[in-house]
Amino acid sequence: MDESFVNNIFSVTPRSFTETALAVFQFQYNNNAVYTQWVNALRVEPKHVKAIEGIPFLPVSFFKTNDIVSGTFEPEVVFTSSGTSQTINSRHLIKDTGIYRQSFIKGFNEFYGDSQEWCIIGLLPSYLEREGSSLIVMVEELIKLSRHQQSGFYLHDYEKLAAVLKELEAQKQKTLLIGVTFALLDFAEQFPMTLENTIIMETGGMKGRRKEMIRNEVHSILTNAFSLQKIHSEYGMTELLSQGYSFGDGIFNTVPWMKVLVRDEDDPLKIKREGRGVINVIDLANIYSCSFIATEDVGTLYKDGSFEVLGRMDTSDIRGCSLMVV
Repeated sequence: MDESFVNNIFSVTPRSFTETALAVFQFQYNNNAVYTQWVNALRVEPKHVKAIEGIPFLPVSFFKTNDIVSGTFEPEVVFTSSGTSQTINSRHLIKDTGIYRQSFIKGFNEFYGDSQEWCIIGLLPSYLEREGSSLIVMVEELIKLSRHQQSGFYLHDYEKLAAVLKELEAQKQKTLLIGVTFALLDFAEQFPMTLENTIIMETGGMKGRRKEMIRNEVHSILTNAFSLQKIHSEYGMTELLSQGYSFGDGIFNTVPWMKVLVRDEDDPLKIKREGRGVINVIDLANIYSCSFIATEDVGTLYKDGSFEVLGRMDTSDIRGCSLMVV
């Protein structure tokens, strides 16, 4: 796949999405051995696939046991999922980190505007304490791009974080505090305050640090502690190179080069553009891996393309960044 095609992925429109997705499907079928075997096992004839609903979606669990690559290359980096010592973690081999960088920067700009307008603070202790986190790569780069002197990561120094947030509030500085759920809850308990210029974005995740809580309960605690109307959220995973964002109430929207479908809970080959089911993701930025991922997240897909995550399939592994269910 040439560079011009890769660049065109990020200028895809709703009108051109299907055509681009079908071209990516043909490329990955011809160049990704694991995906080729999967498509063949389903007895799908690629030349007969004319709609995105007809494209086979690769189970996300395959990233735990196989190198999912389209083409032959030495990876610039390998992203790994979080988990416990008893779980097998996913591995995502990245040919070109520039594609990931382009995806998350354009995605952030699409939802939140120029990162230079923000002070960006990462409260992601569990991710900082391990290697291979795609989330850390994203937040670290956004911190650099913000060029704000108080942008940065915090581990467990909540007192310093509280002081910084109060200073930023006094300056009326637009601030994004992106954090893993257990750390945000710990901080909220110890340092409640009124935030008028700060957005809190949770990425999910208790990692055994606290009891599991439903999303509404978590958001209620955080909104009360910080006098906020809404809590934002990010939907991403190790196996993807693009993210969805929620401005509140757990309703996510995606960037133009990413689309969510749902598969029937009883018939995984039945793909729907609306309703409840298990989430399938098309991520065109995953050009050198697999762009068609069957996740293990149960959700509801709405007519306008937005979606809500309801929980995780009972048979799936519990990841380190465990999902909050509603």
